Amino acid sequence: MNTTDKIYVAGGSGMVGSAIIRSLQAKGFTNIISKSIEELDLCNQQAVNDFFSKEQPDYVFLAAAKVGGIHANSIYPAQFIYNNLMIECNIIEAARQKNVKKLLFLGSSCIYPKMAPQPIKEEYLLSGPLESTNEAYAIAKIAGVELCRFYRREYGCNFISVMPANLYGINDNFDLQNSHVLPALIRKFHEAKLSNAQEVVIWGSGMPLREFLYVDDLADACLFLMQCYNGEEHINVGCGEEIEIRELAVLVKKIVGFEGAIINDTTKPDGTPRKLLDVSKLHSLGWKHATSLEEGIKRVYEWYTGMI
Repeated sequence: MNTTDKIYVAGGSGMVGSAIIRSLQAKGFTNIISKSIEELDLCNQQAVNDFFSKEQPDYVFLAAAKVGGIHANSIYPAQFIYNNLMIECNIIEAARQKNVKKLLFLGSSCIYPKMAPQPIKEEYLLSGPLESTNEAYAIAKIAGVELCRFYRREYGCNFISVMPANLYGINDNFDLQNSHVLPALIRKFHEAKLSNAQEVVIWGSGMPLREFLYVDDLADACLFLMQCYNGEEHINVGCGEEIEIRELAVLVKKIVGFEGAIINDTTKPDGTPRKLLDVSKLHSLGWKHATSLEEGIKRVYEWYTGMI
């Protein structure tokens, strides 16, 4: 990519998309376009086609998606599969029709089987049943990976896919009804501190293991891969480190400064017991994450408290 190439970041107002835009700008790219959901409905094929015809982007980062945690995925599975399928199908087909030089599709580590061997290698995709609590979202993301792969085979499109670990960062979603675990914990502990609560209740046993990647590190990896990787196989993007949810809660509690107790609600689901990505392929290409979990959470908490 040249710094003057026209780059479309789909989902540029979201956590991942905004991080990609920050990374592009920091590296001197000047011709970046993005549209809010009010400006462009990505589920509307004609609107997407009209946008691509008008803008003619050279490169596309497909970071747009309907996302949420266990609660939202369990209650709205039809919305998750429909919206995500429509978004990726419309953008990928429009990119093909308008001869986009390269497209990067953002998937999710939930595409892998619930009981996949750990750490999870790229080839474990479609090797077993999915986690039921986010199956609809996972199926849509798997479809996006396969779209890129088959468009490459049939049409010769240089479309690549990356599978990030659990993400967190600036512009995350802190709504307790549909957020992911880390922003939910930040909000819970912060509100508990402000109200002098005696305890904070967290979902599940606290024993599941998760890997967390700071979103600005993901954005840096996406630019790296857009410039140096042209393979058919999707690539995992993570830090290669994991933490128990209960340990994560203790870390967030310390950073926020909450003094009360942590209570586990074991009537709530745990989700996948363990999810650690094998990032050896990415490391072999020359990229590694730069932000520790504690430093990343501190940055997010500082941003969050400055926004509320």
